[in-house]
Amino acid sequence: MATLVDGASRLDLFSDSSNTSRANFEKYEAKIARFERLGIHLFGVANCIVSFGNLRDRFDRGEQSMAAIEAAFCEMLGFSDEIRVYNNLNFEEEYANHPSVKGEPQIVFCAQHPIFDPKDQCVGCIYLIDYVEHKFDDESRLLFADLAVMVERELLMSALKVQYAELVKQVRNLKRDALLDPVLGMWNSAAITRSLGLELERCQKAEKPLSLLYISINQYQKLKDQFGTSVSDAFLLKIASRMRSCIRPFDALGRFESDAFLIVLPGASNLVAAAVAERIRLAIVSRPETVENEDVVIEISMGISSTSIFPNVSPEALVKNAEKALLTARRLESNSIVQAEAGQLDISL
Repeated sequence: MATLVDGASRLDLFSDSSNTSRANFEKYEAKIARFERLGIHLFGVANCIVSFGNLRDRFDRGEQSMAAIEAAFCEMLGFSDEIRVYNNLNFEEEYANHPSVKGEPQIVFCAQHPIFDPKDQCVGCIYLIDYVEHKFDDESRLLFADLAVMVERELLMSALKVQYAELVKQVRNLKRDALLDPVLGMWNSAAITRSLGLELERCQKAEKPLSLLYISINQYQKLKDQFGTSVSDAFLLKIASRMRSCIRPFDALGRFESDAFLIVLPGASNLVAAAVAERIRLAIVSRPETVENEDVVIEISMGISSTSIFPNVSPEALVKNAEKALLTARRLESNSIVQAEAGQLDISL
């Protein structure tokens, strides 16, 4: 199983996102600098450097500044999974002849402490650098360990923030996918019903009408039985595209049943809805659709229900009225549009 920091760059370990922009780099530097200032103050050293192996990115080697030289020396030491203290590097056989020890700037003291990730893997180190000898006693070692723990906790929190942001993104995508019809890529039954409820409440508060179109594609089941699901769904997708071209961007279109759609028209009266329905009918029946090299003349039935006729109606009742109108349209000739009317038979348009 991957750890919280697997796959992250060294800069990402302290960033709140995987975007290594200038803003995030500055945020990373600010977090690192906070611990480095604390280390300098706690131990009275010339410099404290926190490294996750990215020192070349943090310090400009071309300038050969004191900080860059110190960083190069720390990078030469590498990471260690245990605390190391060199009270006087001049007496350390391995480092006494190093150019930064033997010559300028003549580094004398160095200590390093590992930084571990949640899986106890060493992912970085804290380095203390000075130009005078230090007696690093047991209390200093404990303080050094405390500083490392603080860095590790910050590392964990940053990684958790990244993980949390990713989980939020995944949940958002899952919620969106749960509201989409997997075949047509439009709102499914639950989503279009929810949209109807929200728009109806909004229109009622604004004292504006709302209309609902219930559209059935009559050949869908026949095509499904003859050619299979993939062909019939491709046919349905083309019909849905024609419907979408006839409505406004903020009108909601959704697959309510296998062969039926709902279109929510906020702000539209029954007269406007009738005009939209007619526009959709003409767009759909004006030309046949080719299915398996055969021209299929498209037939639809449509029911309309509007708050202009049914004021203060619930979403469920509005759908029920549109469904009744649709059933009436199906009993009439092909491509009929019927508008639900209060207290009388539905009116054929």
